[in-house]
Amino acid sequence: MAELCVRPIIYGNYGKCVEVTNGTISLVATVEFGPRIIRFGFTGGDNVFFEDTERQFTETGGDFSVVGGGEWHIYGGHRLWTSPESVPRTTYPDNGPVRWRTAGNGIVLTPDAETWTHMQKEIEVQMNPESGEVTIHHRITNTGAWPVTFAPWALSVMAEGGKAIIPQAKRETLVLPNRVLALWPESQMNDHRVYWGERYILLQQDATAKPFKFGTNNDEGWAAYFNKGQLFIKTYRHNVHAVYPDYGVSFECYTNHLFLELETLGELKTVAPRETVSHTESWKLIGNASLSMDSENELESAIRPYLSN
Repeated sequence: MAELCVRPIIYGNYGKCVEVTNGTISLVATVEFGPRIIRFGFTGGDNVFFEDTERQFTETGGDFSVVGGGEWHIYGGHRLWTSPESVPRTTYPDNGPVRWRTAGNGIVLTPDAETWTHMQKEIEVQMNPESGEVTIHHRITNTGAWPVTFAPWALSVMAEGGKAIIPQAKRETLVLPNRVLALWPESQMNDHRVYWGERYILLQQDATAKPFKFGTNNDEGWAAYFNKGQLFIKTYRHNVHAVYPDYGVSFECYTNHLFLELETLGELKTVAPRETVSHTESWKLIGNASLSMDSENELESAIRPYLSN
């Protein structure tokens, strides 16, 4: 059996972090701010996530006065938000320290509760010692005195240059519609980066292009990112009977000139005081993956074995 190692490290200009590794796969989370999972990749290999080492992507200004000011940094990596998006509630500055502890085959990351929004966020990581596959549990507790309606929102900020792969809904609904497509104002249907296929939607990250975002009722519950021969797959549970934000989508994909985001959402609920909601993802990374994008039949044949393993 592979030996799992959990240890404090210094990671780049992100300062103090904690690493979870089985020797093949390495996951790194920040503890000086966040919570952020800033790295996921093969040990000694490329990070599948974008790292904003130059702090290029920041939000600040007058909107943040109602939460005491400050500024929000994307930092990169994987983060936890609440949906529907609203500034500054969603982009609450998460620049404070994060407590961490070991738990099972991983760690639990817990920042202080947000003073102004009364949200307590927590991310738990569990790594399979043998395969390096990880399960990410996202939890948000309403620490306020009144009910709040929101959905947990898990966002993975992928490194530049890759292509997102999102399955089209296939559920048989007879004479009723089976797909929802949400588009944001900056998105153009004829954007050269997006392919609207019969089985898949593909979106290419492009360093020269403007922002683009869409959402779907991804009832297959998975999405992937193919970059430099590596295939990152995240899976989650889509409930066909649930209510989701943004016209009913459980998956959203955003890209700009720096990165691409794979975003999954939990159910939209009214959360009572002291109630906790959760949302779980599973991650898998395949090295030297062989994928053909020449046709949907070829892509289907190539990617399905990775999903079933």
